[in-house]
Order: sequence, then C-alpha cells, then structure tokens
Amino acid sequence: MAEVSKTKLAFFLVASTLLITFVFYGYQILYTPNILVDRDNRTFIIHKDDSFRKIQEELGKGGFVNDMVSFSFLARLKNYDKRIQPGRFALRRNMTNLEAIGVLSAGMRQAENVTFTNVRLAEELGEKITKNIGVTPTEFDEALNDFVDTNTEGFNQENIISMFLPNTYEVYYNVLPNELIERFHNEYKKFWNEGRIAKAKAIGLTQLEVSTLASIVQAESVKEDEAEIIAGLYINRLKKNIPLQADPTLVFAAKDFTLKRVLNKHKEIDSPYNTYKYAGLPPGPINMPQIATIDAVLNYQNHNYIYMCAREDFSGYHNFASTLSEHNRNASNYQKALTNEMRIAAQKKK
Repeated sequence: MAEVSKTKLAFFLVASTLLITFVFYGYQILYTPNILVDRDNRTFIIHKDDSFRKIQEELGKGGFVNDMVSFSFLARLKNYDKRIQPGRFALRRNMTNLEAIGVLSAGMRQAENVTFTNVRLAEELGEKITKNIGVTPTEFDEALNDFVDTNTEGFNQENIISMFLPNTYEVYYNVLPNELIERFHNEYKKFWNEGRIAKAKAIGLTQLEVSTLASIVQAESVKEDEAEIIAGLYINRLKKNIPLQADPTLVFAAKDFTLKRVLNKHKEIDSPYNTYKYAGLPPGPINMPQIATIDAVLNYQNHNYIYMCAREDFSGYHNFASTLSEHNRNASNYQKALTNEMRIAAQKKK
C-alpha cells in the first residue's frame, strides 16, 4: 500500500508540475509582452500574397517579436495563418501576442495619407496617388480606364482629372484598385452638393465645364484674390461667344510646359485646346483645379470686363478692361515697363 501511495504521490507531483508549467507558459504566451518589448511603436507592413512564413521572417528580422515560437504557436491556434490580410498595421510597444494577433487578424489597419496637388495630366495621377499604398500605378491606371469606359456621368479621357479634388485623404494600404477609384468618385459626388450644382446651373455650365474653366482661371494668375474676377471675365466671354484667348491653353495644346512666353506661332496650333482658334471651353481641364478655384468660378464676380493684361508693376496682378481701347492702353503700359526692365537688366550685366 505504501508503494502505491508513493506512486500516486509522485504522479500527482509530476502532473501538478506539468500543469503549473503549462498554465504558466500559456499565460506567458497570451499575456506577457512579446511585441516591440521596450521599443518604440512601429508600423508593420503585410503585402498582398505574403505567406505566414514570410510574415514570421519579417517580424523576426525587423525586431518586432521577441519569442517567435510563442507568437507562431498562438497565431496558428487562432487560425491567423489561414486568414492573413495585407495592410499597414500599427503595433505598439510591449504588446502581447494576443493583442498583436488581434490587430493583425481583425484588420485593424493603419490608414495612409494620400495627398495630391499640382497635377497637370491624368496620366500623372497613378504615380502620385499610389505612392504610400499597395495599389501600383499600373493597377490604378487600369481601374481608372475601366471607370472611364463604363461611367454614365460624362467622364472621359479628356476630363477625368476633374473627378480628383486636390486634398489629403485617408486610404487603407490594401485598398483594391476599383475601390480606390470609387472612393474618389464618392468624394467628387459629396463635393458637388445641391448648392454647388445650383450655382453651376445658374451660370449655364455643367459640373465638368466648371472644372475646366477653373483650371484656366488657376493657370492665369497666382493671386487667389483675383480668381473670382478672372472667372467673371471668362464667363462674360463665353456668354458673348468671344474666344477665351487664354495663353495657358496654348501651352497645354503645345504640350510644352516649359514655355514661358506664348508667341503668335502658338496661336496657330490646330488643337481643341487652342482658345484663340476655337470659341468656348476646351474638352477638359488643363490642370487639376484647386477646390478654392472651383468655388471662385461658382462665385464669380459680376462685372463687364472681357480683357486682362499683366500689371506694369510686375506684382503678379492684372489690369482688367471692358473695352479694347482701354485694354490696348494697359498692354502698352506693360510693354513699356517690360522694355525698361530689360534695358536695366542689360545695363547691370555690362
């Protein structure tokens, strides 16, 4: 009997020790800090088609995980290795395995800021918009072309840049290409609320035409406080069926964006963007207009101006005129000032 009791006691002690060890190790696996221990918070990136083995390697090489065995054991136990999601994930200092796997498997992704301004051509969009996300420029272009081919709102290759409003947007790293395009389409529809649509109709322009006119207004002056005046000038010309004669459209027609000065030869370019040769608006924007410039067109200043000329003080502002004779005087004053400026500059070189 004594031998049996000793055997039972030994078995009990071994079993208790194993149980305590198992419980302790289980507690450690679940609740002991194992992610970025005593390190700064960091972002971990999982790319499309990354395998669990690849994720293990990157977590190890990047110094994210202290004990890979415990992390991997729990990840497999929770089936994370079978439901991996791409994205950028915010991992915090001293996270437990349980917390980290919760972030990764629940899709608690870190949004990326997508900012784009000063875009001139639609083909430049992909490179700028996809810089910080998982979509490639090629995938973006293909999705955008699909949208152009299937939309029923009048977007085409010439005016599709109108749909992209310069701003900063939060986008998830693993967004799909078609979801990304739809995101900007929705932002466009939100921007064009009832108030803005009513103002466009009152002017007699479509939403796309407003964006086209805004792009010309934006290219004409660096002075924001002139935008509403210039918009009013071009609207006057449109109403009178007078060609816009906007020099920036000739630069676009020439596809030479290094041009500093438009010459008479450029006015002979046979292009629908040549607003000296053809009355009305060109087929699409000549740049991506800022939101403020679009609103300047919608809130244009009502006046009688149909001419503009750079001021002779070289301030960047313009002189405006309602008659050709007044405009010719303004142009003469500017030319004299320019000639004098060039003469002074030439003397300084001697």
